[in-house]
This record gives sequence, structure tokens and C-alpha cells, in this order.
Amino acid sequence: MSEESMQPVADSTKVESIFVRHRNCLLLRAQFTPIFTDYYLHLMESKQRYDNDLDATLKDLLAVLTLHLTARPWAETIAWTVNLRAPRVNYFATGSSTFENITGRLFTKDVREPDRNLLYSQTSVAGKQPSVTTVDLETNDALEWIEHYYKQSEQRPAKCFRLDDENYVLIAAQPGYDEEWFDELDAAKAASISEDEETKVLETRKYRFNCGCSKERILPTLSSWKDRKEDLFQGDDIIKVNCPRCGASYEVTKEDLG
Repeated sequence: MSEESMQPVADSTKVESIFVRHRNCLLLRAQFTPIFTDYYLHLMESKQRYDNDLDATLKDLLAVLTLHLTARPWAETIAWTVNLRAPRVNYFATGSSTFENITGRLFTKDVREPDRNLLYSQTSVAGKQPSVTTVDLETNDALEWIEHYYKQSEQRPAKCFRLDDENYVLIAAQPGYDEEWFDELDAAKAASISEDEETKVLETRKYRFNCGCSKERILPTLSSWKDRKEDLFQGDDIIKVNCPRCGASYEVTKEDLG
């Protein structure tokens, strides 16, 4: 093992929100090794395994949602569900700046086939009704999904790039942005914005891959089975219940239901 691979991984991913002066654009950027490391530890601990291509897309989705969260107000919790026709799969990711967490999973079994690829976005703020947006998707590329989302839902353009060493950047246009400069942005130019442009760091936020689920939080979802335990357990003493947000598995007994 090389010395580089033995270096400790940071506890959390720090996302910078940076204003690009004279271009009127917001740059969000972060290095995602901490989140991806915890994501793979979670898969190992919960005995989940995904196809390589699906896994890579879910990681991209976790990254772009984390960047998007940092462009939004602190109090919001955002959940994205992407329903694809081919491959027939649902991607799910959710996160909160308040709780500094991001989590997600794949659904590959019993997935309904939609008539088109769709992204469902739900934004929740304590004390208010959640707002829901549906966006048509034209590709299977998670980086392009957020660009479609910004165009259709945010009513402004955005570009997202996957850079070397698990770095990602999201550039979102602001009113009066430099359209020519924005249109010419590619990955190389996006990576060097801080060196080539006048910028100001507005804020930083931290995130970890963490669902926060537990058996105690899962049990209330089974409350309707309390008087029908035999129907639920089908003769078994223990059943396994999966968290719908991250896929973690918990063993539940009849006694757990009260």
C-alpha cells in the first residue's frame, strides 16, 4: 500500500460556495472522497452491492445534490428520485444542510416502467408543506440531470463537471451573467476559475454520508401490522426491514412491535 493511500480520509466533505465576480455566476465545488468512502463502508456493512455503472451514477447524483444543497438556503431538506426506463432503475438521494448529511440508494427490483425518464424533486422546510417539482430527463448522465433541473425548475442555466481526484464543480448562472463566458466553460476552465477569475468565497458547508436511520425509527412504519403480526412474519420469528432511504437492514421481532 502506498503512502498516499495510507493517508487518513477527512471526516466530512467541505463544499465551498464562491461568487465569480464580473461573470455573475455561483461556483460550488468540493472533493468527495470522504462522502464516497463512507458510502462504500455503508454498502459493505449493509451487504449491498450495485452494478458498476449504476454505482457510478449514484455517486454522481450524491455529489451533484450536495453541491445543489449548498446553493440553496440552510433550512431546506431536498430529496431527488430519478426514475429511468432503461435501465429500469430508481435512483434516490436526499440531504440536508441543517443536519450536514447526504444519503441515497438504488431500487432495481419491482420498478415501475415510466413513459419517460423523470426526476422528482421534493424540497421540505420545517413548518411548511413540501414543494414538488417534476423534470423530464433526456439522458442517463447524472451531471446532465442537474443541468436539466436548473433549466426547467430554477429557470437559469447551470453546468456541472466531474474533475480529477473525485472533485466536482457546479456553476450556476445568476441574473446578468456573462453568457459568452458561461457558454465556453468546459471542465478545464471550470477547474481553474479561482486562478483565472476574481472570486469571493461566500460560505462553506460540511456534509457526511449518513442516513441517521435506526431500528427505533423504522418500527413506527410497521405500526399497522401490530394486530396482524402473523400475516407479517409468516411463521418466522424474525424479519428483516430495509431503510427506504439508504437500504440498511434491521432485524425485527414480534416483541419489537409491542
